[in-house]
Amino acid sequence: MFGLVNVPVKLYSATENHDVSMHQVHEKDGGRIRNQHRCQECGKVVEFDDMVKAYDDGDNRVILTKDDFEALPADENDDLDVLQFVPNDQIDPIMLEKSYFLEPTSKTPKAYLLLRQTLEDTDRTAIVKITLRTRTRLAILRVCGKVLMIQTLRWADEIRDVDFKGVNSQAKISKKEMEMSAKLVESYSEDFTPEEFNDDYQDELRKLIDAKIDKGETLDLEKAFPDEDEDEEPGGDVIDLMEALRKSVDTSRSSKKGSSRSGSKKSSSKSGAKSTSGKSSSSKSGAKKKTG
Repeated sequence: MFGLVNVPVKLYSATENHDVSMHQVHEKDGGRIRNQHRCQECGKVVEFDDMVKAYDDGDNRVILTKDDFEALPADENDDLDVLQFVPNDQIDPIMLEKSYFLEPTSKTPKAYLLLRQTLEDTDRTAIVKITLRTRTRLAILRVCGKVLMIQTLRWADEIRDVDFKGVNSQAKISKKEMEMSAKLVESYSEDFTPEEFNDDYQDELRKLIDAKIDKGETLDLEKAFPDEDEDEEPGGDVIDLMEALRKSVDTSRSSKKGSSRSGSKKSSSKSGAKSTSGKSSSSKSGAKKKTG
């Protein structure tokens, strides 16, 4: 996971959708409505296996086949590679995407607990590289209560640049207006407790469904649609933790010394930085992950 210290873990999605699941039916008889993919050129219904992706730039259309995608570089590595440690307050929430809990899987979770405690004590967040569904993603590794958590990140070029005219206005705000605004904020100020808030729409929707069931406003699926099929939806242990930590620190120091000595050698600086950065394939270390 970090340096030469290996922290075996399992990956679990940290969130779930609480929305009531529904589908479209014919109001007249309650029959399921099935979506068909029809080609606008030939008018025929296209099966899923015959579909491919395409990119349009406005003038040209590039068709990409399954073979094209298979030829792209895909990382099958299960390791979570720590790239750097940064202060907690440097992570802008706008970059955060999906969250995952990490469960320790080794016979002794000492390395897991050490990493968790180290992140807590140093107020640091780890920037890591993770592979999900063959795609390499950038993510953060942080402490969440008693567990470690992975949160995938958007890439920097996915955050839009905006320049709204209104935010550059020179409108004057009086001292009295600022005082009243501050008082208003203070009157609403309290600690955030997520459990106090409910999704009223979903609550009322469930009540409506239950009321219809109680009134007998339902269809017996087995009797009404006897032939309808069910929906189809296409780490090893650390033997000597102290020794691994000691070697990791020595490797990091050697890397920094080597990069500073080679700073004046422009012709070899790039290759030297790669070999000493700790991110090459020969020195790569990581935490084995499994999705669960």
